[in-house]
Amino acid sequence: MAGTRGKGKGAAKNTKEALKPVDDRKVGKRKAAVAKSSQGKAKKEMKVKKDPNKPKRPPSAFFVFLEEFRSTFKKENPNVKAVSAVGKAAGEKWKSMPEDEKSEYEAKAAKRKTEYEKQMNDYNKKQEEQHQPEDEEEDQEDEEEEDDDDDGDDDDDA
Repeated sequence: MAGTRGKGKGAAKNTKEALKPVDDRKVGKRKAAVAKSSQGKAKKEMKVKKDPNKPKRPPSAFFVFLEEFRSTFKKENPNVKAVSAVGKAAGEKWKSMPEDEKSEYEAKAAKRKTEYEKQMNDYNKKQEEQHQPEDEEEDQEDEEEEDDDDDGDDDDDA
């Protein structure tokens, strides 16, 4: 009766080709699991913490439009609670909006962008000032070491 099995579990065991990919996958999964845990640690170490004082990026013209549209949409449709519905309606309106109306929001977005750039310049200056004293101390230590080396050389020459 054992020889009459043509289909089922016994058929897959007869051919080496059918087993090989399955065995490779099992080994691959084990290796991937080990590698994945080590990669996770590496990513956590490499990930830089965000500075809460850093200014947020300015919204695009569409998001400036969306801020205003959201309030009017909620007034007109108080029963609609889904965020996706607001987004879809805003996207449709934005696409159908003429360029002259869009330019109003683009101007507001450009104004916010210039304010953001000013804030970023101030932020970057503060960051440089905080890091500069550390660099100056290191430079002073390096100069002192060089001075010590120079004094020793002068004594040998004399």
